[in-house]
Amino acid sequence: MRIHRSNVTERADDLVSVYADVFTAPPWNEPADAAPAFRKRLDADRLRPGFRAVLAPARDGGPGAEGFATGWTTPDPFPTDRSYARVAAQLGPRLGPLLVGAFEVDELAVRSRARGTGLGRRLLAALCDGAAPDGRVWLLTARSAPDAVAFYRRLGWHEVLPEPGADPGDLVAFLAPGHPGSASATP
Repeated sequence: MRIHRSNVTERADDLVSVYADVFTAPPWNEPADAAPAFRKRLDADRLRPGFRAVLAPARDGGPGAEGFATGWTTPDPFPTDRSYARVAAQLGPRLGPLLVGAFEVDELAVRSRARGTGLGRRLLAALCDGAAPDGRVWLLTARSAPDAVAFYRRLGWHEVLPEPGADPGDLVAFLAPGHPGSASATP
């Protein structure tokens, strides 16, 4: 279910509940106060150019949600807050052509009870469908979340290798299968 940016605040409780369930658990282990911080960030993120959100309602038709995904168009100049500075250091001069102006998948979260059902794949597809007519879609995940890394690889996403000598750290940047730079992203 696609959520229009004006309706995000109406469904914020559902998104925050899923966020807390997913990201305070292993392997993410975010602190308990991560959910209120996400709600505050969501209020700002929904105003970003190109913002999109999709929500999977509860399977039983009741209140709540099983998962969600959010994203937006990466601005120019490339941001320096959150994890952006580390991504810029990893990618060096390739950063602009690969990520600036591309659609950025910010969050993809599926409750543990709904994993293995194809929901994550469907949410990702619904979020990205038509978001970037040129196919330029990207996302970040963490090496410390091997199931997430394996999930994106299974779907055909391409890991962007860091510049020679750059510290890869825990971040993994992925390009969508249709991204024009994906052919040069992996060895």
